[in-house]
Amino acid sequence: MICPNDITNLKTDINEIIGQKIIVKGSLGRCKTFEKEATIEKAYPNIFVIKYEEEKRNVTYSYTDVLTRTVELDVFNGTGYRPLIPPMPEKQKT
Repeated sequence: MICPNDITNLKTDINEIIGQKIIVKGSLGRCKTFEKEATIEKAYPNIFVIKYEEEKRNVTYSYTDVLTRTVELDVFNGTGYRPLIPPMPEKQKT
C-alpha cells in the first residue's frame, strides 16, 4: 500500500536528481520491455517530466508509476547506476 509519506519522499528524491542521467525501464505490454537513457527535466506536484536522450522527446510520469514499479528509474551516481527505489526483497517459501 502506498502511503502519502512515500509519495512525499519520492518527490523529494526526484527533485534532488533533476538534470542527472537516469535509465528508465518499463513495460510495453505482451512481455515487451524498454530501457532508455534520459534526464529528469522538471517536477510538478503530481507528475515529473523526463527527456529521452536518443528520441529528443519528453514524457510525463506520475509518482505512483514509480512507487507501483510500473516504471523503474536507475540514477547515475558518477560511476554507475543505482535504483532510485531499492528492489523488493523476495519472499522466502516456507
